[in-house]
Amino acid sequence: MQTRFSDAARQQPHIREADRILRTCVHCGFCNATCPTYQLLGDERDGPRGRIYLMKELLESEPDDDQITRETQLHLDRCLTCRSCETTCPSGVEYHKLLDIGRAEVERRVGRPPGDRAMRFGLRIALAEPRRFQALLALGQTFRPLAPTDLRDKIPARRGHAQRRPAPERHARQMLILEGCVQPSLAPATNDATARVLDRLGIGVRGVEEAGCCGALDFHLNAQAAGRARMRANIDAWWPWIEGTGEAGATGDGVEAIIQTASGCGAFVKEYGEMLADDPEYATKAKRVSALAKDLVEILRDEDLETLAGTSHRPDTRLAFHCPCTLQHAQKLGGAVESVLTRLGFELAPVRDGHLCCGSAGTYSITQPTLANRLRDNKMEALEATGAAAVVTANIGCQTHLNGAHRKPVRHWIELVDEALTPPEPLHSQAHPGHQARDTEATRAT
Repeated sequence: MQTRFSDAARQQPHIREADRILRTCVHCGFCNATCPTYQLLGDERDGPRGRIYLMKELLESEPDDDQITRETQLHLDRCLTCRSCETTCPSGVEYHKLLDIGRAEVERRVGRPPGDRAMRFGLRIALAEPRRFQALLALGQTFRPLAPTDLRDKIPARRGHAQRRPAPERHARQMLILEGCVQPSLAPATNDATARVLDRLGIGVRGVEEAGCCGALDFHLNAQAAGRARMRANIDAWWPWIEGTGEAGATGDGVEAIIQTASGCGAFVKEYGEMLADDPEYATKAKRVSALAKDLVEILRDEDLETLAGTSHRPDTRLAFHCPCTLQHAQKLGGAVESVLTRLGFELAPVRDGHLCCGSAGTYSITQPTLANRLRDNKMEALEATGAAAVVTANIGCQTHLNGAHRKPVRHWIELVDEALTPPEPLHSQAHPGHQARDTEATRAT
């Protein structure tokens, strides 16, 4: 695609980057075939090719050009950033990077109505701080019956409390885990199950209290400076463990990896190096963090799963796996979880249109509820059509959004692995004490 940026404009880093990306696009339109919003709306401006033209027009125009309107902002806002178009694109267009640039520019020029600004600020304040979110969630769950229907559907039922994890110090191999901002409250079992499964493999896992939200939530809401601040804070929190000077660093060996059990976080942390490349203080550290960042499945796929499978007490369960966009399109790990589950003895059911987004997409399900719910319902129909006994996924956002349909429950896949590897209790220990007494008397009578 030809561009017409002036030499002066190309001196700006974001314009130079946009120019590079735009020139790789050959406007073939293959991307529209796999774009969820284009399939729903049929509007060229709600597909990747149309949005690329909108951003090109935006970035090439003068800052005071009144042709840049809220309509342009609307079409960019409707994008899920699922990156399915990037998987499809034969030219390797880095669409998500261009979208970050375009959204920031249109935000600067057009701004937002007060109500929209307040909602986005509120989401960042409420969701990105784990303790604050936990308190607000508890309050919402208490008064859930009184909430309007749309809000009530967004408030999940109470979950079980976090369980005790194995002591990581007993293993020579050490890894960090990103606890996340909303996952500890919405699905505490996920990281607990991860710690237990990796413990069986001889890997100690620990969270670092000072590490918080990965920063993706801020980026979703166009608060990119705040997102980079969170990146730097996480790097600072993890760095002693990376250098081997943390509590478990007596040997001087740093951790092997920084694990993410939410694929959305994993995709984002892996880009720390790129996003902080121009930061003289953090560029090298960010690159190191990105190199250490691993989705949970990347750890398990390289381990001796056959040994684990040999101790499995897996029930005969057929699973349907919803592969999050951040796993298959951003991290390029499509099929990896399915392979691990198959090696452990699970049966995987094929899912129709598995490449399409479920509509979660960070805060998209809140900022664009109509489109998000249509995509969610389509996804649940595809998952339930498999006839699978259980539905699993790999991202807390997808899990929460899909469960908002109040249909077949959706869990994180590692929870089923953990349960399958946990030996069942002896039958006598599961019986009611009164039943045990009657059984004993009957035995004596015979």
